[in-house]
Amino acid sequence: MVLPWWVRWLVLASAAAVFGTICYDKGKQVKGEEHLAYVAEQAQRSVRIEKAQQVVVTQTQIKYVDRIKTVYAQGETIEMQIPIYITSTDTARFAVNAGFVRLYDAAWSGDAPGPAADSDREPAGISLAQVAEVDVFNATACRAWKELALGQRQFYDELRDTSNRAY
Repeated sequence: MVLPWWVRWLVLASAAAVFGTICYDKGKQVKGEEHLAYVAEQAQRSVRIEKAQQVVVTQTQIKYVDRIKTVYAQGETIEMQIPIYITSTDTARFAVNAGFVRLYDAAWSGDAPGPAADSDREPAGISLAQVAEVDVFNATACRAWKELALGQRQFYDELRDTSNRAY
């Protein structure tokens, strides 16, 4: 049995269409699998980065919490030594005047102290030891804040480096 030429061409065209469709679908499947592999790789990378960042968080927290505790302990030690360095004789010899207290308070509040007055020359009723105690406390707090700021800067740098590292 001999088929007409147009039937042969129709069978050939149909076979080519079926083969083309199969190849096209296979290509889509390959691209889909590549995308899924990429997504899975990104998820694994994210997990590795998260674990590395958790290590950075823990190490930084331990390091700077201990440093801040040390700063406050040193401040307390210095504060306990005030009576050794400033005796009642020193307090009697060196009076703290109201002008000093006004300037000191203005410096810490950020407000202008205003014009000087005759009342600034009068005694403030604050001993030299009390001034030292307040100053030691303020210096301790400033040092603790400094350590905290340095710790946050180091924490940010290490976190950024950990995130940027190729895993």
